[in-house]
Amino acid sequence: MTTMLTALIADDEALARRLLAEYLGAHPHIRLVAECEDGETALARIEALAPDLVFLDIQMPRLSGIEVLELSGRRHGVIFTTAFDAHAIKAFELHAVDYLLKPFSQQRFDAALARAAQLRQAAAIDPQALAVAARGGQYLQRLLIREREQVHVIPVEQIDWLEAQGDYLAVHAQGRSRLKLQKISEIEAQLDPAAFVRVHRSAIINVAALAAIERHGSEGHAARLRSGALVPISRSGLERLRSVTGSL
Repeated sequence: MTTMLTALIADDEALARRLLAEYLGAHPHIRLVAECEDGETALARIEALAPDLVFLDIQMPRLSGIEVLELSGRRHGVIFTTAFDAHAIKAFELHAVDYLLKPFSQQRFDAALARAAQLRQAAAIDPQALAVAARGGQYLQRLLIREREQVHVIPVEQIDWLEAQGDYLAVHAQGRSRLKLQKISEIEAQLDPAAFVRVHRSAIINVAALAAIERHGSEGHAARLRSGALVPISRSGLERLRSVTGSL
């Protein structure tokens, strides 16, 4: 039985959106749930609908396709559809499934969908291995967090710790805490494990920000960071810290 999938199209040209919708019509197991004319709307719809597939143009009003992908934190099911080839390297660095240069045929479109299906199957089998392969050996260097009309660019080395809050991630850095819509397990796979350690199911710390390990309760431990923050450490988290630091 074929799994039903959802798709979102973001392109500022009505003709381009119509063509993509027609191409999708050849795949009855994919349901189009949204069409967006600008990047800001696309970002909001991606966050609200969490579609399985996203077709992004590069040059759009308000936010570009690249900015939408960076801000959404999404690292799966994204196919770029654009007339500009200059951003292809950046797109693949952000784990885009494919990069279709306009004009493209139904056959080329179908090949991109086939690649997306293969990656979905690989993720279901081993999501961690997929994340390693997708980043091509490169770890995350910066986080982009959008707050209203402002975009904050935070180098990862300035992050003290990351905290899971439901579907959001609290990024504690530079003396402030900001929320980003992203799962902690997803960002864990993108960070250098020699620099960032998952010390608890809801916390990742930057080893460089660690000041001390303190007793917490009768048997527990907590990480005291240079900022003064106290982060709980699970037993497995303590073992991971020990393996990375070679001490404790």
